[in-house]
Amino acid sequence: MANAATFRLIYRSHNRIPEHQRKAELGAIFSVARSGNAKKDVTGALLTHEDWFVQALEGDEDIVRDLYEHIYRDGRHEKVTVIFAEPVEDRVFARWAMAKVADEGEPDIPLLMNVNKGGISPAAARPTTPEQEKILDFMRDSVRAAS
Repeated sequence: MANAATFRLIYRSHNRIPEHQRKAELGAIFSVARSGNAKKDVTGALLTHEDWFVQALEGDEDIVRDLYEHIYRDGRHEKVTVIFAEPVEDRVFARWAMAKVADEGEPDIPLLMNVNKGGISPAAARPTTPEQEKILDFMRDSVRAAS
């Protein structure tokens, strides 16, 4: 039986950030997400592919749903669709306040830090678990289906 305190929501959205602003904007998004998510005990991963996002959020159901509603109303997203929302046994991304996930052919970057020019920079890579890979594959398949 799933722990009611652990809820996973995965959504897909179309990225409305102009391409010339993406690097700086994504750096800002990751900075705010990591800080805010850590305070709210929310973990997850964000996959970016071309003009699409797929994000997994894990934590208390009310907090995760509130965060999703905030994202849904964010003008940087359109075509926001929940593709999974259920209580789960355990967190898959327990160590990741917010991870950037690469699409096929690129390494996953589990942690990101801001750099002075407003962009993002990879931190030391950590191997993923089989459970994480299962969810990440689901996220990758979802973004490919939307592209």
